[in-house]
Amino acid sequence: MASATYKKRKEKEELPYFEWEGINKNGVKIRGEHQAQNANMIRAGLRRKGIKPRWVRAKRKSLFGAGGKITPADIAHFARQLTTMMRSGVPLVQALELIGGGLENPAMQVMVKKIKKDIEGGADFAAALGNQPKHFDDLFVNLVAAGEQAGTMEDMLDKVATYKEKTERMKAKVRKAMMYPIMVLIMAAVVSAIMLIFVIPQFESVFAGFGAELPAFTQMLIDMSNWLQAYWWKPIVAIIAIGFTFKQAKQRSAKFRYFVDTAVLKIPVMGVIINKSAIARFSRTLSTMFAAGVPLVEAMDAVAGSTGNLVYHKATMQIKEDTSKGVQLNEAMLTTQQFPSMVVQMAKIGEEAGRLEEMLGRVADYFEEQVDDLVDSLSKQMEPLIMAVLGVIVGGLVVGMYLPIFKLGAVVG
Repeated sequence: MASATYKKRKEKEELPYFEWEGINKNGVKIRGEHQAQNANMIRAGLRRKGIKPRWVRAKRKSLFGAGGKITPADIAHFARQLTTMMRSGVPLVQALELIGGGLENPAMQVMVKKIKKDIEGGADFAAALGNQPKHFDDLFVNLVAAGEQAGTMEDMLDKVATYKEKTERMKAKVRKAMMYPIMVLIMAAVVSAIMLIFVIPQFESVFAGFGAELPAFTQMLIDMSNWLQAYWWKPIVAIIAIGFTFKQAKQRSAKFRYFVDTAVLKIPVMGVIINKSAIARFSRTLSTMFAAGVPLVEAMDAVAGSTGNLVYHKATMQIKEDTSKGVQLNEAMLTTQQFPSMVVQMAKIGEEAGRLEEMLGRVADYFEEQVDDLVDSLSKQMEPLIMAVLGVIVGGLVVGMYLPIFKLGAVVG
């Protein structure tokens, strides 16, 4: 019996994949992907589901094989696809089947199939998502649960899709900003290593015939070159060791993580970007939680986790403690001294007018635009800085190599 089951599973795994596009009963164009023996079986299956096939073709195999990691961007895309389908009148189970069949990421396909199986087994959508805690956080699950209870599933899915898209866009902006300083350091290290290992030794053989004492700067460069040629592996080992130690320290020590996150906020320009992005995430998450009808105190755990910085995490938990004692949100935010007066005032206006969700959404929009402008400005500023740093390094090395020639010329003259 077991061997027969294995044989059937093996036969299914060996079936080819087909991509397709069709029109559903509501006239909406949809796409998907299924396994079958041939394209005609796919067309027949689509017609049985009320989908008019436009084309069916064999899926090309990826050159590098299939990916297996589910990213937050995958979850955001899943939420948006599900929103679109449900607003088009596609039932939830059928929407999950269509989405799962059209996904390129095998891990996403497996996860969506698990969610569909749970729902078919009697679980509600929120519970099915809760069974995948690694990919669906409390915010996502709470919004879906609120939508199911209120009969506004499409609206809540739209809110969570928008939230995921905006937060992922914000994270991408911050990563982009952090990449520029790293790129400068890497470029500087690569250029220096190339000069020291390959260029300077050529000059050293020329200087050996001078029979004169070399300038101190030139001699230092030659000594560095000789050391790097003999022990080139030591800097690589040191960098790997430092990186590994840093990562382990961050994972195992909350105090060290807090120290790092505090220091990062004080870096010129970069600290401003991270500060503003943390405030944007705080406001966006809290606004979205209010939209789901989650009470303020209960929402704070999800909000704290979304800020991406332990300083703001600690401030949010302090706000949770204060508001649980009856303190108003704007007063609790002011006490932490982490939020600009404009943010506190907007929260105060929202509380007094009963429009806190709207006001926090506006705060998030404002700070997201600020981060966009800062990252674009940083990009423009870093390009000449990179050229300047490389120019100084290369120029310094070239001058150091030509100093003995200048000195010899002065003696001959």
